[in-house]
Order: sequence, then C-alpha cells, then structure tokens
Amino acid sequence: MPFSPDSLSWRFRNEQVLITCHGPDVLRVRASDLPEGLLSTLPSALIDDELVRAPVLSTEPPPSGGCVLENGALGLRVDGQGRLTFFNRADGGVLLEENAPVQDSARAYRRVGSSHRVAASFRAWEGERLHGLGQHPHGLYDQKGAVIPLEQRNTQVSVPLLLSSRGYAVLWNLPAVGRVELGANGTRWVAKNAPRIDYLVWTGRTPADLLKTYARLTGLPRRLPEWAFGFWQSKLRYESQAEVLAVAREFHRRKIPLDVLVIDYFHWTKMGEWRFDPVVWPDPAAMVAELRELGIRPMVSVWPTLNPQADSFDRFRDRGHLVTIEGGGFGVASMVDTTGEAFVPLAVYDASHPGAREAVWAAVRDNYLAHGIDAFWLDACEPEFSPYQHERLRYEAGPGDAVGCAYPRWHQQTFHDGLVAEGREDVVLLSRSAWAGSQRLGAVVWSGDIQSTFESLARQVRAGLNMALSGIPWWNTDIGGFHGGDPQDPAFQELLIRWFQYGLFCPVCRLHGHRMPGTMKSGAPNEPWAFGPFAEKILVRLIRLRHALKPYLLAQAEVTVRTGLPLMRPLWLEFPEDVEAAAVSDQFMLGADLLVAPVCEAGATGRVVYLPAGRDWFDVNTGEWRRGGVSVKVGCGLDEIPAHTCSPTLVRLFGAPSREGALNVRTPVPAPSVRG
Repeated sequence: MPFSPDSLSWRFRNEQVLITCHGPDVLRVRASDLPEGLLSTLPSALIDDELVRAPVLSTEPPPSGGCVLENGALGLRVDGQGRLTFFNRADGGVLLEENAPVQDSARAYRRVGSSHRVAASFRAWEGERLHGLGQHPHGLYDQKGAVIPLEQRNTQVSVPLLLSSRGYAVLWNLPAVGRVELGANGTRWVAKNAPRIDYLVWTGRTPADLLKTYARLTGLPRRLPEWAFGFWQSKLRYESQAEVLAVAREFHRRKIPLDVLVIDYFHWTKMGEWRFDPVVWPDPAAMVAELRELGIRPMVSVWPTLNPQADSFDRFRDRGHLVTIEGGGFGVASMVDTTGEAFVPLAVYDASHPGAREAVWAAVRDNYLAHGIDAFWLDACEPEFSPYQHERLRYEAGPGDAVGCAYPRWHQQTFHDGLVAEGREDVVLLSRSAWAGSQRLGAVVWSGDIQSTFESLARQVRAGLNMALSGIPWWNTDIGGFHGGDPQDPAFQELLIRWFQYGLFCPVCRLHGHRMPGTMKSGAPNEPWAFGPFAEKILVRLIRLRHALKPYLLAQAEVTVRTGLPLMRPLWLEFPEDVEAAAVSDQFMLGADLLVAPVCEAGATGRVVYLPAGRDWFDVNTGEWRRGGVSVKVGCGLDEIPAHTCSPTLVRLFGAPSREGALNVRTPVPAPSVRG
C-alpha cells in the first residue's frame, strides 16, 4: 500500500500496516495479516473512527528504509523492518517502543480454531508507573508487574486505556476479550479474537492532558443533574411500594436529606417483562408522585436478562434478539427469579442488536417511564454469564470473544438513546460495568458486589483512582460493602462509618448492601437509623455535609463535562510535578480544592497524610493551616475523616473562617461540621 497524504502504510510479507494521525498529537496503528483485516468493521471506542490530519513524513516508508512521522508533540520512527518507536518531539525522548519477544515479532498473529488472536508487544521501562485499565479488585494503584484481564466481570470493569508516568497514553481500540501483561521485561496487549491490531498512542505535558485527549477521542462525560450529587439510599431490597414510601416518609420525618431512593431487583413480575408486580406495587405512578413531592428521585433496577417463562421470551428469541451460543441455544445467566427459589437459566438480550435495544426500551418506556421513573440501575450489565465461555457466544456484532467487552456500553446506549428520544435531559445510569466511551452516555459506575471488610474498603480507594484515570469520572461503591455486615455489630458499625466517610467524598454517595441476617430476596434494614444511635448521629451529620457540598461538587463537575477531568483525582493528576504525590495511592482530591485521606484500618485513631507541595492546607478537623510538601500525622477519631482544603469557600463550609495570620498557628474556631 502506498504512502498517502494522511497516512503511512506498507505491506511486508503477509502483514499490512496502516498508521494515521487521529487528530493533534495522536497516532493510530492498525496492522493485520488477514487480506481484509484493516477494512473489517469493528465496534470502536472512538466517536470519529477516521479523524485524520496530514502528518509530516520524512524519507521512504518501510520496508525499503526507515522514516519519521510527526504529528504535533508526538513523533514516530519506523525502522527498515517496520519496528515502531514513539517519541516526544520536544526533547526527542522515547515514550514507547515495540519490543519483539524471543522467537516472535512485536506484532503477532495466530489462528486458534475459528479465532484470530493478535498481540502487540512493547519495551518495559524501569521505574515506569502504569495506571488506568478500568476497575479491578487487585488492590493495586501502580499496576506495573500485573496481568490485567480485558474482560467484563462483577467487580471487574475493563476500560482499555493505559496511562504511563513517562507521559504517554495507549487506547487499545478493540472490544475483544484478552489481557494486558505489564511485566518487568515487557508490556503485551493480547486480543483473543480480532481481525487486526488497533491502538492509539498520544502524549501530553501532564496526565491531565492525556485524559483531556482521551475525552476528545471517545466523548466528553455527560453532565449529571444536581440531584445525582446528593445522598442515595438503597438496600437489598425494598419489597413493596408500601415499604418504599414508609422509608421515604421516615427520612422526611427525621429531616434527613435524601435525593435518590433505589428500588432493587425482584420488583418485577418476571425477568424480561420489565414491569412492576402489581400485587405489591399497585400504583407506581402515585408512589412516584409522593416521592417527588418529598424531593426524592426514584431509581429502578433493570437487568438485561429474560426468564424463559417471561411473556417476552418467545418474541425476543424468534426475532434474533438474544445472545446465542455456537451450535444453538442461548447464552445463560443463572439466577433465581420471582418464580421461585431455584436457579433459572436466564437468557440475555443482544444489546449489540439495534432491534433488541429498541424492544427493551419500548418495555422500559411503557412500564417505568410512563409512571415517572427516569433513572435506571443497570445491574449485571457485564453481562454475567454462567459459565463465561465467550468464544461460544454469538452477538449480532460478532463472536463473544471478539466484541464482548463492549456489551455494557451497548446496554447503556439502550437507555441513553431512549431517554434522549423522549426529550429527557437528565441521563443517570447506575452501572456495574462500562467500556471506553461509556462516560458520554451518563454511566455512573459502581464497584460491584464487594465484601464488607476494611481490606475491601482499602481496595476500593485504589480501584477508584484507576477508574478516574480510565476516563470514567462518575464512580462510587456500595457504602459498607455489599456482602455481609450485621447492623447491630459494633465492628460493622465502625466499618460502615469509615466507609461512609469515604463515600461522602466520592463522585456519587450511595448507601447499599446485603445486610445480615437476610436472604437473597431481602437483607436486613440499611437506613442510617438501623445501626444504633451512635452511628446514626454520625451518618446523619455526614449526609447533611454532603448536601452542603453540592454547590462545590456541581462547580467541579462542570470542569469534568468541559474537559474530561474526573471529579475524584489521584494526587498525580492534580500535582504532576510533585514526586512524592505521584506515588500516593490512599488519598485523592475531590475536585481541585479538597484533599481526602480515607481511614481504612479498624481501630485507627490517626494516620499519615501527605500534603502536596505548592499549596497551604487547612485541616477541617483541627482548624490548623499547614504548608504543603510534607507528610503529617493527624488524629482521626471515629467521627473524623482526615480532610484538608485550600479553598476559602470550603474553609467556611467546614465551620471555620478563612486563614488570618501565620502558618502552623491554630486558628481559634469552633469544631467543624463533620464533628458536629
């Protein structure tokens, strides 16, 4: 293939390579050993699949000789054998370069049965930190040395964006199931079934620049409404309309701010009918009207599964709207349903099929939106197959191992497009999974069905930081964890308070969990007053503080929707020049002005907090001002979370005047509102 003004391409032996400039500072690499591999249609992470600008090319393309391709700040050297080296044009420093393993090439292709496996290998750099790649339960912030699956699972969200401390980003533009090997001796991206290698590389002066470019490529985050930044109440599960209204009235009676009340699964007749059971939900429209009168937005859980006994099942099957398996039948998600206690082999609708999306939305529109419910919880949207045999699954878009990672984004598209078509500006989709581009559809991702332990809490902090560095800004966890927790157990009450202090400063603040004792159909109470008077007093103060923080959160969220920068920010993102801040994995910024250091140990009365250099920091618990660039030991009683701010507005919010006088002199002010 000849060189053209907007691309560099060549064919050598069986391989074809195409390199294009995908907007400023970005290069896209596509390569294949299949005759039509570069032309095949694939689900893409990009909002514009062919965004090009003319590159600057010098010398002849390979294999006759080497060449250099330049696009803004990013350069690419290609040697005579076609090996790629990306560099920073400002200083010539190497950012990323291909690394051929022993007896292999940097770009590898292999037939495995009916699948076409591809891999791309790159050199490893000592001291390089690697972040992003979605959300994973491994508890790592720097993922160098780990093998990260590219596969959607409960608690595991695959977003194929990798950010490097060397100043580059890679977007693996394939929805295939696979993995990323971040080894000490090399980095390798593997797709189990893809017609080609397809990835983008770009550079930036700061990690913020890298994320802004990602948002430009895959879409800016959708704006969340004001109510989404308040307090969300949820449990497993509210069993009836009467129970939902009783809880809402009790919040109102106690004068506890409540913005969202979530109606979980099994409110339906059968999975796949997507409607309330009229026996226990006799008048959903009246329920919604009363909730709205109390200032509460109802959210309802919608699963992508169909019970074979559902009245919609035959229609979906006959129209080809179900995910099928090779050889016949349908993909199975095994789960109990309202029909009994036994597990049922549930089908999954094919969200890659436009007709299937329209059919699901029609049911949701007629049975939920018609009652006034316009906020949706997209649970189990990986989707959760049993067993996971992606190579046997068949979607309208292709084989499961070739396109399966994109399922949650298609599912989110069902609701996003449906709401927009109905003229709804607010799109809020609480989702257990996501893929590249989900941020533009109103996805609010949560970390799945996690354990109720301090160890799990610590893992969530790091998972949230990597999710923020994956371009998914709206994120949260089940406050208190999902699995377990006796509301009457003092040990769990301590965990819940610490988790709530963390959740208070997450982009979305949502209390949820399967409390004990309980069954799969319903757990124990999970409202703030269910944990005893001591815990209740602290939780209510935190809820009121969250309500008071709304103006700040909304202002910071505007930065997110304009730039793609997340609301929850690792210190590396906000303070890229601070070497000490770059390695901190258990603190974060909420917006530009609020530094949060969660307490993730039982019985803790203090912890070390690093205060980034370049700012002065106000301790919201003590009223002290401290100079940045140091680590300090701070106290943290059970009613305190270590938090600092550099904003005069937030200083006033937390109950203290703006600083007057020298640093390190305690300002004589009342105790801040987090302590009451």
